[in-house]
Amino acid sequence: MKLKSYEDMNLQELDVMKEISSIGTSHAATSLSKLLQREIRISIPEVSVLGYEEAVDRIGEMEELVTATLVQMSQDVNGLILFIFKMDMANAVLEKLIGKRYGSFEEMDELAYSALEEVGNIIICSYVNAFAQLVGVDISLSVPSSTVNMLGGILTVPIAEYGYETDKLMYINAEFIMDGVRLSDGLLMLPDIQSLNSILEKLGVLN
Repeated sequence: MKLKSYEDMNLQELDVMKEISSIGTSHAATSLSKLLQREIRISIPEVSVLGYEEAVDRIGEMEELVTATLVQMSQDVNGLILFIFKMDMANAVLEKLIGKRYGSFEEMDELAYSALEEVGNIIICSYVNAFAQLVGVDISLSVPSSTVNMLGGILTVPIAEYGYETDKLMYINAEFIMDGVRLSDGLLMLPDIQSLNSILEKLGVLN
């Protein structure tokens, strides 16, 4: 039976998404490691279907300033994918790329924002390319866009986009580990429901 919303996914379907996401995040960590010329490991991801407030609580705080890179998916899979930088992750990346750290996102200049957008895009592309290859689908990605906003505001974007189908978010929680430090981030892959059904059918687990 086809899913009508994210929350219809059963444990088997979530486990399969977790396995695919584990490979996707590993590819993202490898790409980031090459870019920063540092060994980067990734924790085993958890895939959760969360309501808006649950997602905010899991990632951080409602009024916490973060920056996010957002990319539209199209072709065999339609939807959004969003990578969220918290301050510790942003500084770890920027220190290696441009040799600077910042006290807050408000202090950053255009060079810093551009660097974060590029890193977010690399992480997203690496994840999606691995995901597409494993599932056997073609996914085209839009030019990335980025913004700095409160976490609560950023998470309203996918809700506004797909609220007519579901008020849930698919949150992939995996931590990058660099120089022994666990870095906070957030990855949300949000296929529309038709695409999610197609993915699960190709993986052979849709009831």
